[in-house]
Amino acid sequence: MNQRNDATRPPQDARRQQGATANFKRRLTAFAAFFALSLAFVLAACGGSSSSRGLASDAAGAGGGAAGSYGGQWLVEFKTGEDKVYLTLRYDVENHHSNTTRSVAPAELVGLTREQAMSAGGTQVKFQLQRDAGAFQCEGWFKNGKGSGHYVFAPNPAYVSELSRRGYDAPSDEQQFSMGLHDVSLAFVEALRAEGYERPTLEELVNTGTHGVRLDYVRGLKSLGYSLRSVPLLIRMRDHGVSLNYVQELAAHGYTRVPAEELIRTRDHGVSADFVQTFAAEGYEKLTLDGLIELRDHGVSATFVRELRAHGYERLTTEQLRNLRDHGVSTSFINELKELGYERLPIEQLVRLKDHGVSVSYIQKMKSSNGALSLDEIIQMRDRGVSR
Repeated sequence: MNQRNDATRPPQDARRQQGATANFKRRLTAFAAFFALSLAFVLAACGGSSSSRGLASDAAGAGGGAAGSYGGQWLVEFKTGEDKVYLTLRYDVENHHSNTTRSVAPAELVGLTREQAMSAGGTQVKFQLQRDAGAFQCEGWFKNGKGSGHYVFAPNPAYVSELSRRGYDAPSDEQQFSMGLHDVSLAFVEALRAEGYERPTLEELVNTGTHGVRLDYVRGLKSLGYSLRSVPLLIRMRDHGVSLNYVQELAAHGYTRVPAEELIRTRDHGVSADFVQTFAAEGYEKLTLDGLIELRDHGVSATFVRELRAHGYERLTTEQLRNLRDHGVSTSFINELKELGYERLPIEQLVRLKDHGVSVSYIQKMKSSNGALSLDEIIQMRDRGVSR
């Protein structure tokens, strides 16, 4: 729909538009002032000085768009006896609130000492988290191992030059911020090339970071015998929860060099290393991954196998286990039949009883009314609709 300019717009409409614009600006200014004042109050309550309040005002005024204007809040926690600290970076991109948390070595927080972080009385801090894509310049407050404050991202022009040297277009400001946030390093880019991966697009490089594909994941897969060549496939593996530990645990149970797509499928169907181990303990150690997937999909658990064994059903095939589960033959149903004198019925007959809607109460009712009957006769009576 075409918009008219002020010269052609009726005076009433123009005044209404000007009033709405002015009202929006007043509300935006009031919100910014309220946010900065509230943040300054919080910092002051924690012992912050006027310089901390100045940082709060600057951070409140910062927004996305121009290079170097990306920023947000940081949270860091030091834990006694641990050699890593937990760093959370919160940020807004296009009105979308997000955060990322990862463990980092304290040495990566340049300018921050453990003494400052563990200060009992609290202290102001300034430090940097340096990434290839840029630096996260942080200011805030620490007390008893817990700190928080604001950061501003300073993009690194040399990173853009290095990407250009490798044939990539310059990333947008938002892409470079994301690559810094998720540490898409030049070493990572080089590792993909060295491991024989097809050259990813710039967007795919950005996605490796947002989807949690790290340098140690690429190298770890290589050490386990995987050279996928495809970065999108690498991302899919990560998205579907195929971790290095998962691959190693399957290998420990004899499932080695499983194709990537089969690993993804196995993980998607909920076949965990514990699931494999519990079935191996029940004597099903030679199953294929497809066999395990079918058991999982049909709701067959190791507990179900143990309960069947307790009722005398041992070494059933996986097909028999699936059929019992699919047709609703539970161990409680088997136990109730046993109490009526029907013990160790063939699997096929158990399934047939369920399929024809013959319940234990129906058997009791028919026998009470008609005397001794075989199960086949009771099934025929149920099929004919006999109710007594």
